[in-house]
Amino acid sequence: MIEALAEFLPPLMPLLVGIPLLTGALCAALRQRRTWRHVGSLVTLGGIFVFALLMVIVTSQGVVLAHQVGLWNYGIAIPFVVDAIAALVLMIISILGIASVLFAMGTHEARARFYHPFVLILFAGISGALMTGDIFNLFVFIEVMLLPSYGLLAMMGAKLGANSARIYVTVNLLASTMLLAGIALVYGTAGSVNLAELHGAASEDPAVAIAAGVMLTALSIKAAVVPVHGWLTRTYPMTSPAVTALFSGIHTKVSIYAIYRLYSVLFDGDPSYLWVALVVTSLTMAIGVFGAMGEKTTRSILVFHMISQIGYILIGAGLFTLFGLTAAIFYLLHHMIVKASLFLSTGAIEETYGTGEISRLGGMLKREPLVAITFMVAALSLAGLPPFSGFVAKFTIIQATLEEGHIWVAVVAVIVSVFTLLSMLKIWTGVFMGPEPEGLESEALESQAKMHGKRYLRVEAQAETPTLSIGPPTATTTAVLEGRQAVKVPLKLIVPGALLAAVTIFFGLGAEVLMSLSEVAAEQLMDPSDYVEAVSGA
Repeated sequence: MIEALAEFLPPLMPLLVGIPLLTGALCAALRQRRTWRHVGSLVTLGGIFVFALLMVIVTSQGVVLAHQVGLWNYGIAIPFVVDAIAALVLMIISILGIASVLFAMGTHEARARFYHPFVLILFAGISGALMTGDIFNLFVFIEVMLLPSYGLLAMMGAKLGANSARIYVTVNLLASTMLLAGIALVYGTAGSVNLAELHGAASEDPAVAIAAGVMLTALSIKAAVVPVHGWLTRTYPMTSPAVTALFSGIHTKVSIYAIYRLYSVLFDGDPSYLWVALVVTSLTMAIGVFGAMGEKTTRSILVFHMISQIGYILIGAGLFTLFGLTAAIFYLLHHMIVKASLFLSTGAIEETYGTGEISRLGGMLKREPLVAITFMVAALSLAGLPPFSGFVAKFTIIQATLEEGHIWVAVVAVIVSVFTLLSMLKIWTGVFMGPEPEGLESEALESQAKMHGKRYLRVEAQAETPTLSIGPPTATTTAVLEGRQAVKVPLKLIVPGALLAAVTIFFGLGAEVLMSLSEVAAEQLMDPSDYVEAVSGA
């Protein structure tokens, strides 16, 4: 079975780039076929998930899948190579893509003609970035990811401030320029951009190490590592919840994957530079969570948490031991699911009630119990409480740092976990347990009316059930709002976040399976010889 899949899958890997591009073009051409766009997008993302799952099954046995695109000879063809970490990350990202698209369909954001094309082109870039065995093509596919991202941000219109859009575009263009310059320097010093030929080059030649350091710096900017993290907190909270959830599991995580890949292959895990990573990751953990403590909206708190959790994930790069890498990969996969679930559950409230400000919300535990449960599961997992996946992730990370004698890193990780829990409690007590503010429903109805392009959304009492109609407010509106709940988060906005919350429970209870897969991925990073051999086509 495994041998048959290992032979069958590699020639099909280019389809992970080609089919999303083709389907995206078809979706753009279907001007009046909204349902077909929805179906095409979900089927394509579902196909990516199934293909990635099959690759996970094969690579879990230590197999590295490789294909020279176009069947050209080595050195001319673009090498597509997939090992365990690439397959795992692609599988999780496809799950996030499906959940985010379902949420966007529920908010009607996906009705826009180019929403699905942008998402599908984005996934073509993701697939290429995770599979390529060439650092120049890594840059190309990252740019393929960024172009539709600009489109998704532009679609938000007035919701995304001009200043935030300018920051996002400027920072990413700067980082991309730096990444390209680093690739040029690597080529100038090592004479190649092929990962097989670059194996160990940075550990042997200081000039290559400096060039590779420029690349890692650029990727750190894209990953929002402290001190180059400010762009993330000033852009992600300004997008829609669906886009924020999608971006949270894509751009920074693909950059983290690239950091691990480059350090594994170019530096061959050279311990000389690991202390720098530990210092940076500790600062990232601490600054991220302290920033979250001072924020006043749900999404801004969660975005600062993203930065803090990136510090946890990159601890594995600072340790570069088998146990440390295993723990970090497990943490990466867990975090992608949990963070997206939190963005979608709080986003469901924001889309329904028209605000994410904690001071303008309250009483949601009673009004929206399903959303409250979804948020609680993901929040407890993020904070690292058992039996959720976050407990396993943080426990193993801390244990790995202690085994290597880095007690101060473990202490920072524990302290940050406490503050993470406190900031989650800030959302819980303010949004879910706090008193319901006066005028909550009237503001929600007004917000919904604005989103639908109407001036007023009127509530009228007819018989036993209040009904909604368009028009100026009437004398009965206030009485109805005081006595009845006219606003409710629809089930279609609850389900995507709830499904992801269920996944984190599964990851927690079935941690042994995911941990074993993470260990295989860690072994391949520790010893990239099989990966290098696959890239070279030997």
